[in-house]
Amino acid sequence: MGSEIELDYLLNHPIAKTVTADLNSETLARRSFSPKKIKIFARGYSLLEDQPQYRFTNDKEAQKVLPDIINNPVQRVTLGDEISEAKKQGFSKKRNIGVVFSGGPAPGGHNVIAGLFDEVKRYNSDSKVFGFLMGTDGLIESRYMEITRELVDAHRNMGGFSMIKTGRTKIDSEKKMDASLKTCMNLGLDALVVIGGDDSNTNAAFLAQHYKKFGIKVIGVPKTIDGDIQVSTDDGDVLCAISFGFHSAARAFSQNISNLAADCESTVKYWHVCKVMGRVASHLTLESALQTHATLSLIGEELADYVDQDRLATARENNTIDYNAFGITLRHLSRLICDTIVKRAAVGKNYGIMIIPEGILEFINEIQVFIIKLNKIIAEYNTIHDMDFHRSFPGLAEKLEYLRWISQGMIDKSPFPIWNLRDDELFNQLPPFFREGLMVERDLHGNFQFSQVKTEKMIMDMVKEYLGVLKEQGVYKIGIKKTEYQAIMAAHQLDPQLYEETLFKTPTAEYLLVKETIISQKTLKQALVSNELMDVEENVPGPIAQIFKNSQPNFKTQTHFYGYDGRGVAPTHFDCNYTYNLGLTAFHLIAGNATGQMAAIRNLEMDFDQWEPIGIPIAKLMHLEERKGKLELVIEKSLVNLNSNGFRVFKALREKWVALDEGEDHYRQPGPVRFAGDTEEDRPISLVLNSIQ
Repeated sequence: MGSEIELDYLLNHPIAKTVTADLNSETLARRSFSPKKIKIFARGYSLLEDQPQYRFTNDKEAQKVLPDIINNPVQRVTLGDEISEAKKQGFSKKRNIGVVFSGGPAPGGHNVIAGLFDEVKRYNSDSKVFGFLMGTDGLIESRYMEITRELVDAHRNMGGFSMIKTGRTKIDSEKKMDASLKTCMNLGLDALVVIGGDDSNTNAAFLAQHYKKFGIKVIGVPKTIDGDIQVSTDDGDVLCAISFGFHSAARAFSQNISNLAADCESTVKYWHVCKVMGRVASHLTLESALQTHATLSLIGEELADYVDQDRLATARENNTIDYNAFGITLRHLSRLICDTIVKRAAVGKNYGIMIIPEGILEFINEIQVFIIKLNKIIAEYNTIHDMDFHRSFPGLAEKLEYLRWISQGMIDKSPFPIWNLRDDELFNQLPPFFREGLMVERDLHGNFQFSQVKTEKMIMDMVKEYLGVLKEQGVYKIGIKKTEYQAIMAAHQLDPQLYEETLFKTPTAEYLLVKETIISQKTLKQALVSNELMDVEENVPGPIAQIFKNSQPNFKTQTHFYGYDGRGVAPTHFDCNYTYNLGLTAFHLIAGNATGQMAAIRNLEMDFDQWEPIGIPIAKLMHLEERKGKLELVIEKSLVNLNSNGFRVFKALREKWVALDEGEDHYRQPGPVRFAGDTEEDRPISLVLNSIQ
């Protein structure tokens, strides 16, 4: 054995330095990549052209509180080759522009800043871009940094929001609004770009209204991996097909899920249950299903639309109306999952991949009722007592006691209390960890925090319980491949045909199911004795006992949550190009004197040469929605459209992907996100399908 290498020599060796460096070849390649530019941006000056054909119905409250931006039209960024010298000079004047990340990270955010920065400097090298630190806190507290080319170059095409960090503080008071305005005025800002989700773009609209008389423009940029910022007009014209970051997160989740598919096919013993982000909408679940061909994928929007036809038929026979037939219950959902598990086990597949959206419980009737009632109770308590409910009742026991007081009329004296004895009874039937989850503190926007609840555990606990019943009834069994049965019998010189009729329901099938009446070694022996295949004093033949043992399922699950990892993943080619052009669009909207607009790219579902930069009036997207027990103006989240091509294709193919036959599974390997190569996807699969005319 040779002598040990000195540590200093080892650490300073060129090979060691290369492989342990902070920057690897992939990172260096990403930093040097130049995203494609939409043709308009590659040419020169631009003009904003109003598009009155795109119609939206204005919300009355939005008209009242956002009067200066509510009548903004949709604007298209067009070539401005014929513009006057005066407009060219105005276009290229020195500007100071602020930019802020708001909310959770999404892949591609750095490229929005890169596109904005490059375009600002392209038209006037003396212009400056300032980044506010830690999100809107930096805007309120005047904490910022000037963004330099070196800083931008270090973050091009990279994931996360690490350049200037992010935060979730809302600018929801006059004091915060005035503080943010003071920061902008002190910096001499001409414009502010807010990169965020639906709530952040809502904030951008209020800022645009407040800042307008001071000459400061505000532009929003649509960001969220959930994919729930989508904009269509009253006539169904799609102006923004998806928010940025969605494709990258979906690809990251899908790669992990497909790895699990390879694992469960190899070990043949686990059901991997994958919860993916999507608090309100199931876009990520749908895209992940299309990417991986998972065994079973649950789309919340479809569950909410569920109708139990058997219950309706029974009600018609009894000449009654069964309102519980509309919408799915937790118990019914668990039964549907069990049905798939049992049928797959019957053909030897006691394993699989299940994808569920993070917010699936919001689509379950009974849970939605609990959430609405609890939100109302908490909001009313906070208002009446001017105290925080969760500070007053820190433990689950105290919170449940307060609910019990309401149900017993000790607090709510009305004849129909918001929380009644029936609610109390049903709520107490839920598992303790889930009751505690429903009582957790709401987030800053008043939303129920589904990511803190082990949704997948609760659903699968119900599934395991019912599978136990089905196993006792002899319904849940693993099918034995006929060739395997014959091989075992032949190895012990037993005639397989002699035992088939006694042991199996369908002796001629490729997969043999042990009869439902045979649920134990005792009942197995009884069947053999009654069919004169053995004497009562004898032991069950070893091969027969082994076959029975092989038919007994042991249901095992592994649960996984994919969310935060997708927010920080390196962006795909699609998101790199998309976000860079969003940054360019934001600058051209500012240069065209727009404010209160969301930078967007139309025709994302089409090939790149058909992409069209536009500005969408944010105020026209807003409507009243209950938040923390009060009505507030917000941008409506976009749900999965059950009539879309993407969902219809999924619905048509999922029976094939469940693979309830003796054939192979149909799992798809999307592969890792690649930065080079002709095989990399250029768009999400759901968008590709939706582009089919």
